[in-house]
Amino acid sequence: MLRHVIAPARFFSQVPNEIIRHPRLSSDAVRLLTWQLSLPVDAADSLSKTAQSAGIGKVAFLRTKRQLKDEGYVHEWREQVERGRWRTRQLVSNVPLGRDEAARVSGGSPQVAPVDVVPAVGAPTGRDVGRLPDQTPVGNTLQPSPEARRAVDSLHRLDPRLRVPRGILPELAALAEVWLDAGYTVEGVQEEVRRQLPSLGAPVHRPGGLVRYVLREVPPLVVPPDPGAGVAGMVECAGAVHVQPLLFRPLAGEALCADCRQARAEAADDGVVVAVRGADAVRAALRSGGLRGVEPCGDGAGGS
Repeated sequence: MLRHVIAPARFFSQVPNEIIRHPRLSSDAVRLLTWQLSLPVDAADSLSKTAQSAGIGKVAFLRTKRQLKDEGYVHEWREQVERGRWRTRQLVSNVPLGRDEAARVSGGSPQVAPVDVVPAVGAPTGRDVGRLPDQTPVGNTLQPSPEARRAVDSLHRLDPRLRVPRGILPELAALAEVWLDAGYTVEGVQEEVRRQLPSLGAPVHRPGGLVRYVLREVPPLVVPPDPGAGVAGMVECAGAVHVQPLLFRPLAGEALCADCRQARAEAADDGVVVAVRGADAVRAALRSGGLRGVEPCGDGAGGS
């Protein structure tokens, strides 16, 4: 392999080979990380903005961001600021960092846990009140299902701090509907909200904003393994043709494996065939006189 490389004299970035050759980072993840590391120190571009500039779509961006967070190159913290609003701080590094290391580098407390959801990034902004939307809503504008309404209507039962104003409930129910469509249950949605609450005793000034903050992005659903899929869900075949004990997974409480059931069915069919052939042979012998002293029946001749 021949290579022709001219070292740039200006406008270049130094990137560790560990990032470029990382076996678990996709090409989008490497591009997003190197793009962020190439920005000036005082640049405030968020990861989502960089992804837009790099031509990375929303779905690919979520997958890419998750890879970078799993490998320790990206960390996030959520914090509540003035007037009860929420914001997210992001840290990007050119070396993998643990949670405590990242908290110390960012100037925060090591006890602050990074967030697992994808919230709004950047400084809080004011609310638009009394204005019509700039564009006509596109997509499904139907009312959320009763399950979605139940997921947000009863949040205050999880924690008294989650008494959400009724005016925001339709919006939160629409967000919960997306979670339900992704496979989550009502209890799963509520558990995710409860898990993202601040520590016990810390006030929540705007519970509706916190719930919206948590439900904005749906993390991948982790399906627990099926206990019946292992050896515990299998039984030993009761058939006598196996040299060694054979385990199989019954579908309806049967005691024989599929091969033994098939063999038994074939044996039953063979028995029926033998019985029919034997009856035919006897009738043929009677008609030909091969059996003396036995008179065939059913021939319609009658007699004494």
